[in-house]
Amino acid sequence: MPWFPVKKVRKQMKLLLLLLLLTCAAWLTYVHLSLARQGRAPRQRPGYGRDGEKLTSVTDGQGVRAAPSTQRAEDSSESLEEEQVPEGRDPNMLLLGGAGRPPSLNLTRQTPPWREEYKGQVNLHVFEDWCGGAVGHLRRNLHFPLFPHLRTTVKKLAVSPKWKNYGLRIFGFIHPARDGDVQFSVASDDNSEFWLSPDESPVAAQLVAFVGKTGSEWTAPGEFTKFSSQVSKPRRLMASRRYYFEVLHKQDDRGSDHVEVGWRAFLPGLKFEVIGSAHISLYTDESALKMDHVAHVPQSPASHVGRHQPQEEPSADMLRPDPRDTFFLTPRMEPSSLEDVLEPCAYAPTYVVKDFPIARYQGLQFVYLSFVYPNDHTRLTHMETDNKCFYRESPLYLERFGFYKYMKMDEEEEGEEDDEEEVQRRAFLFLNPDDLLDDGELLDSLEPREPSPPQSGRLSPAPVAPTEARATAAQPAPPSPQDERNRRQSRALSWAARATRTLPLFLGRAPPPRPAAQQPAPKVYVTRVRPGQRASPQAPAPRSRHWSHFPGTFLRPRPLPRVQLRAPPRPPRPHGRRTGGPQATRLRPPARLQASQEGREGQAGTLGPAGPTVDSNSSSETQSVTSFLSLSQVSRPQLPGEGEEEEEGEEDGAPGDEAASEDSEEAAGRPLGRWREEAIDWQRTFSVGAVDFELLRSDWNDLRCNVSGNLQLPEAEAVDVVAQYMERLHARHGGRFALLRIVNVEKRRDSARGSRFLLELELQERGGGRLRLSEYVFLRLPGARAGDADGESPEPVPAASVRPDGRPELCRPLRLAWRQDVMVHFIVPVKNQARWVAQFLADMAALHARTGDAHFSVVLVDFESEDMDVERALRAARLPRYQYLRRTGNFERSAGLQAGVDSVEDASSIVFLCDLHIHFPANILDGIRKHCVEGRLAFAPVVMRLGCGSSPGDPHGYWEVNGFGLFGIYKSDFDRVGGMNTEEFRDRWGGEDWELLDRVLQAGLEVERLRLRNFYHHFHSRRGMWGTRTRGGAREAGS
Repeated sequence: MPWFPVKKVRKQMKLLLLLLLLTCAAWLTYVHLSLARQGRAPRQRPGYGRDGEKLTSVTDGQGVRAAPSTQRAEDSSESLEEEQVPEGRDPNMLLLGGAGRPPSLNLTRQTPPWREEYKGQVNLHVFEDWCGGAVGHLRRNLHFPLFPHLRTTVKKLAVSPKWKNYGLRIFGFIHPARDGDVQFSVASDDNSEFWLSPDESPVAAQLVAFVGKTGSEWTAPGEFTKFSSQVSKPRRLMASRRYYFEVLHKQDDRGSDHVEVGWRAFLPGLKFEVIGSAHISLYTDESALKMDHVAHVPQSPASHVGRHQPQEEPSADMLRPDPRDTFFLTPRMEPSSLEDVLEPCAYAPTYVVKDFPIARYQGLQFVYLSFVYPNDHTRLTHMETDNKCFYRESPLYLERFGFYKYMKMDEEEEGEEDDEEEVQRRAFLFLNPDDLLDDGELLDSLEPREPSPPQSGRLSPAPVAPTEARATAAQPAPPSPQDERNRRQSRALSWAARATRTLPLFLGRAPPPRPAAQQPAPKVYVTRVRPGQRASPQAPAPRSRHWSHFPGTFLRPRPLPRVQLRAPPRPPRPHGRRTGGPQATRLRPPARLQASQEGREGQAGTLGPAGPTVDSNSSSETQSVTSFLSLSQVSRPQLPGEGEEEEEGEEDGAPGDEAASEDSEEAAGRPLGRWREEAIDWQRTFSVGAVDFELLRSDWNDLRCNVSGNLQLPEAEAVDVVAQYMERLHARHGGRFALLRIVNVEKRRDSARGSRFLLELELQERGGGRLRLSEYVFLRLPGARAGDADGESPEPVPAASVRPDGRPELCRPLRLAWRQDVMVHFIVPVKNQARWVAQFLADMAALHARTGDAHFSVVLVDFESEDMDVERALRAARLPRYQYLRRTGNFERSAGLQAGVDSVEDASSIVFLCDLHIHFPANILDGIRKHCVEGRLAFAPVVMRLGCGSSPGDPHGYWEVNGFGLFGIYKSDFDRVGGMNTEEFRDRWGGEDWELLDRVLQAGLEVERLRLRNFYHHFHSRRGMWGTRTRGGAREAGS
């Protein structure tokens, strides 16, 4: 054994360790320099600055947390600047890996080879038909950044397609003309961002300039200095290198769309110039690539930041967790162990229309809705700001009166409210539409009324000319018994009667004039109020009020001339003047009322009984007179000061007369026709009862309201049915199973024979785990006939037992059991929809990975797609089963669906006629199987159609209550009804789903109609869709 100098090594241990460290340091330095020459130097993780300093989080103006980074320019030790990374929720959002953090970003670290011929243009990706004006809206697009609608190039960094609702992603390389510090600026309408990397790698891109973050900011073309955020800090660039850049632009449906990027040397007085073709180049050449080839598309922090932000509070109730969403993962009880729990009974609902002749598309009227318990929150409450169709009141009524009819205002205990404010409030806030007169009642209410006889102490009225009699009316007097009887016979406004008004409103015209020899006392048409509390004839007449609460608010059939309310102090002219149209006649008071009305201004607030009349030549004194109002009165509320201005413009009186009127108005306090400011009673309280608007809904398929959710089953009814079933289950299994919770109960009502229920209960097995019970039961009404509509019962069916108290009891409906392991085939026809095919296959693969369910298949029927290799994409997807069918010619939805169904060999499997633009919930397979029963049930779930700019994480849209294009049915039943109508719907689509529904109902099948949680139809563009000619039909396609 050779000798080893152990003692010497121990003495020189420190020296050896130092030598080892120096060797490692030299080797690491060599490796780093080698990689740096090749452009592959290891970089720090996003979220850390160049100096290794961890970023702190701040909050921008939108309340979105951003991670500001301190980045030193690569080639300069002088340029130190702060760059903000927008819309980052948390600094950990950009970190790779880590517990409790979002998945690592798939950023592009290896750039493709660059060629000299790439110079002169840059890559441009277009994302069409996406609403919103902020760049954050573009990032929420389902296909951003890998699957744009269009890939093209542009020759300079100034783009204006003159379009709306789109987003742009421009990327490539910038080649500086010389070394030095450069400033960049971006201008756009609407928002935009300019990202620049310190080298050619997309992963190191930094936000250097932007226009707004909310979508409301914009600039004019070439306006590079409007916002401080538009201009970047100076950055040191080298002419020998190229730098990766990226421009994101979002345009809404308003404004002049444009986006441009300018630069300038960092010297005083220089202006920004648009970066031209001499200083840009492509990132890569995409001209020969299909739309499904996305490996070359760069993924930078610009395209990924903020995409995985968890929401603290869901924007809709439907997004909240619900046990139904994951209940399918719980092991199901074997149906064989539940067969003897309930007695069997026939199931033949009366609403089935087998062999009933129905007209084309009339099957929509024979589809009924099911009741659901507990509340699944499918009602789109967040969409009821604009659509209140859930409530029974009309939108016009709600806009004008609101929900005040459900409130009963509490009366004040102390003090009385001012009568004027009370009448005004009742008229305009709590007006009852039933109290208003319609057109027929208005004519009936204009009854000729005799004027009151002249009272003692008053002069008899002078004879009135026939031309004047049309505009005259009797002076009101205290009510007489005869007036009281006549008043009861007239139509009225009940809310006006409650104002203790004792004088009538004069709204009518006098009858046509008669000869002077036979002319009776003048008659007027009176519209009286409904009888309220009347004063006795012996009681003194209360002090009347002028109807100043409703100045000019009168019912009239047509506009007529204005009434002269202010008489001049001089004797009236013999001929009338025109105050309105050509046929207008001056309204002249009778001789006994020709006193000066200037003094009347002092008592404008009241219209009491008139005092003794005087001669028309008497001097003007302050006296209370009554003006005679006709149907020509203005029908809108009179604005303050409006009537006085118009009257003064029409009068020919002297300036002195106007001054006298103004003096009398000042003495009166509040002039006629002016409104007082309404007092606000902050202490007003009210009483209200609990209102359940769900009880007002029916199970008819309401095609008018698209925001209401599933019908709600009363809790007492659901609990009673579950209690009956659990009682039978305990009797059958000796208390082996205990009820943990009621997950879901669905009821289909049949008022003649009983109701069908789907019970889904979570049970705890004694000595075992949790189990899922999901079975159909039938609550048969007492005395209901047990006839089977099909007449195919294999054996005599015993009648369901009835309780001693006469209440219905549960039974097990025959041939109404669903299978958990049945195969489901998704039939989807496609053509030239590469981005949607890729998204659909990714969703199906994710569904398989999450549920572990291998009992489903995807059947794609391809009509010669040119933008991608559909078959290759189908083979690459991680699906349990798939099938590819290729057809030639134009796209035909009916023919494609029929071809897909024909390819399914197992007649006892379910075919689901599907669409390409669907977002599926995790429990979609379980939902299809539960609601499809061979020979009995078909399933047409209601999908929520998302609006423009909306996503499953922030759903805004409506339920597609009219569409039946998403349809699940057993293949045997599909063949029995005749399949798709491929002859009539050969060159068009839209209506083929309704036509299929008619035949399904005529075959005796029930169609289950439910709104599914988290079941969305993505918004997509129809412009140039399928690459076919314009389709016909009266209705848009269901997709």
